[in-house]
Amino acid sequence: MTSERETVEVDPALFQAVYDSPAALPGRHRWTTPEADVRRIEKLLNMPPRTIGAPLWVSGDQPDCPKCGRRITWYDIVASALKGVHDPMMIATVILGDRRYVNTGLPAAIPGVRCADCRSPIEGLRSFKCHNWAYAFEDLAAVRQRMSGGPVHGDLGEPVH
Repeated sequence: MTSERETVEVDPALFQAVYDSPAALPGRHRWTTPEADVRRIEKLLNMPPRTIGAPLWVSGDQPDCPKCGRRITWYDIVASALKGVHDPMMIATVILGDRRYVNTGLPAAIPGVRCADCRSPIEGLRSFKCHNWAYAFEDLAAVRQRMSGGPVHGDLGEPVH
């Protein structure tokens, strides 16, 4: 490994051994993204409602925005990442897919995150992860098709299970 930060895919066994425990997250505080923000992420990514069902963990030295006091969540991270860092499909694949990604390097603050409400820079986030339940390949394909504006296989836009 290098000292530079990069994101790499890892074997599921390694991911589970090192990252499955919330205690493994760096920073003084660890918290999950509230249900309301999970639903906001789905809307932001144009996912069918209730697609995300796994806990979305965040950790850092300060859990709240220093300006407006709102709890910082995956919603802030996703909204910030969509501004030229990652495309929606990549983010959906990380949240719903069966591959595991980790950031290497020193657990410094996550760069470029801003509060989704007041747009203040957030400097104290150290890590974020998803305890996903890995969609079946066909289900993930249906979600991705819906995100692209294509027809959905289920009724009312629900993913096929």
